[in-house]
Amino acid sequence: MENMHLTREEREEAFRWAEDSSWVEREDYREDPDYMDCVKDIIDSPVFQSMDQFMQHGDTTCKAHCIKVSYMGYCICRKFSWEYAEVARAGLLHDLFLYDWHTHAKETGEHFHGFTHPRTALDNAVKYYELTEKEKDMILRHMWPLTPIPPKSREGMVIIYSDKFCGLVETVARIKRWILFGFGKKSAA
Repeated sequence: MENMHLTREEREEAFRWAEDSSWVEREDYREDPDYMDCVKDIIDSPVFQSMDQFMQHGDTTCKAHCIKVSYMGYCICRKFSWEYAEVARAGLLHDLFLYDWHTHAKETGEHFHGFTHPRTALDNAVKYYELTEKEKDMILRHMWPLTPIPPKSREGMVIIYSDKFCGLVETVARIKRWILFGFGKKSAA
């Protein structure tokens, strides 16, 4: 049976790059030609690039979050010799809802973003990109167990894991920075 665990070093590295968006801003992922072969059409598209204007978790943009989820899922699947190309693509598109979810309810009256955004992301993704059925399933099911039906594949479970891991680390990183650098400071006003 193959080793299904990450080493301590791999876990520590995952925490470092999930917490820090600088590698996304520097576009370090472009140095991985196999990854770029999977996702270049998406990453270079104006629709995907527009996700940079929306905040996701903490102070991480939706674009940066999706790149982190995509690259983490890609790396996990490569490590275990699973289907990595579809995970890389679905990871980029899993949150392609194209609005600011922090203000969406106030602006539209729709208060269930956590439940509805997978369908919105999928609808947008199929509008702009060619997707396999497996990629569609991974996007639509990425919020399980919040949404009732799990993905059909282990790669879909990798997207769920990568999304929850990155979202949690991004949020905690912002809280840590606030405590270390902002908590208790008096405003200049």
